Amino acid sequence: MELTFHGAAGEVTGSCAHLRHEAGVGLIDCGMFQGGKAAVRKNLAALDFNLRALDFVLLTHAHLDHSGLVPRLAALGYRGPIHATAATVDLLEVMLRDAAHIQEKEAEWANRHERDRHLRRGWDAAPLYTVAQAEESLKRLRPHPYGQSFSPARGVTCTFHDAGHILGSAIIELDVAEKGETRKLVFSGDLGQPLRPVVRDPATLQEADYLCIESTYGDRAHRAMQETEDELVHALQHTLKVKRGNVIIPAFAVGRTQEVIFVLANLVRQGRVDNLEIVVDSPMAAAATELTLRHDELWDVETRELLAWMREHPGRASVRFVQDVEESIALNDRHGGLVIISASGMCDAGRIKYHLRNNLGRKECSIVIAGFQAAGSLGRRLVEGARHVTLFGERVPVRADIYTIGGLSAHADQAALLAWLGHFTRPPRRTFIVHGEQRASEAFREAVRTRYGWPGVTLPAAGEPNILA
Repeated sequence: MELTFHGAAGEVTGSCAHLRHEAGVGLIDCGMFQGGKAAVRKNLAALDFNLRALDFVLLTHAHLDHSGLVPRLAALGYRGPIHATAATVDLLEVMLRDAAHIQEKEAEWANRHERDRHLRRGWDAAPLYTVAQAEESLKRLRPHPYGQSFSPARGVTCTFHDAGHILGSAIIELDVAEKGETRKLVFSGDLGQPLRPVVRDPATLQEADYLCIESTYGDRAHRAMQETEDELVHALQHTLKVKRGNVIIPAFAVGRTQEVIFVLANLVRQGRVDNLEIVVDSPMAAAATELTLRHDELWDVETRELLAWMREHPGRASVRFVQDVEESIALNDRHGGLVIISASGMCDAGRIKYHLRNNLGRKECSIVIAGFQAAGSLGRRLVEGARHVTLFGERVPVRADIYTIGGLSAHADQAALLAWLGHFTRPPRRTFIVHGEQRASEAFREAVRTRYGWPGVTLPAAGEPNILA
């Protein structure tokens, strides 16, 4: 049996693990690389193996760094099923169309920009995949409930467990027949931080022969929720009441947007901030929120209680979803008093770029970074203190206050990751630490060795096969 990581090895995005066993070949996740021009090149070069030899594809969840190359996979020749939880399938029907639409529009903008500047590249920019290709790939999705085993291919049994990261996120448990034995592989996907709003806490597992675990925040601890809320309250009050500006929150349309809405509404309910006018400017986030409301069986108790309060007090935490472009553009005329949540979460695509162009240069405004920012992304440059950024070919000064509030992360921190590992009754034969930048993954490897003394804890290299003896 052989396991090769084609992404999320030494970095956070592009999750894709290629599993070869005696009866066939499978793929776990098919993620897009994110973060600057290097990511564009990686996406074009990805999936450089025999796609027609694949028997199955399994997805841990709907975030694009785990699912965003599915349309390209199908367009390049994959003809088999793509398995995911029912909620993930619902979300992908929205997200993949939206991702393709954004790529088409950005390619169109790039070509128009080149023509307007009378530049000659000798070729036109093209989207990674089209809306039509995204829609065609959706026909291959197969939904499954948590906890119900199924066989995606001969000799393989799969079970999805709740990962507590976003709606529908899954830990994948695979039982694979190999040389007369059954070997258990576990892929954590992205694990959620316990006691966070909206989704339930991650399920725990007790054994694995081979384990792949994420390490996005493997080198640090999140702030306590109380400290996180205190900083967010300061950002809101100082910006909206003192400076009289807008608060801009880049947020992933799925998971983070819903959690941010929850936290903001809860601060109003507690009386810690005054009534808020919240605008969610992302058609995908609107659709994802609708799906979140539909899958209420996956909520935690606190979310049910808060939603009931919001319905009883409709004017306290007002939430408005912006769909059409004209309504989005009209937000430019509001110079203060708004909390604008918009995608993408790393600021590299979508409507958030327009809101940053219109608010970054205004010292009365604030930008609240509420999620992980990959190396090379626009969001990462803001976190690292950039004085100027380029948006749509325009140099924009950074005069707004930048708040980085890591406690809202939907990823488990080091302590939570170690606690999740603590439920295993025996060490896996090998543990692969993935989905983390090099420093974070190395720190987490040392933490696992120190806490549990597990042997065979490694950081796999991208593209290098790992033999599972």
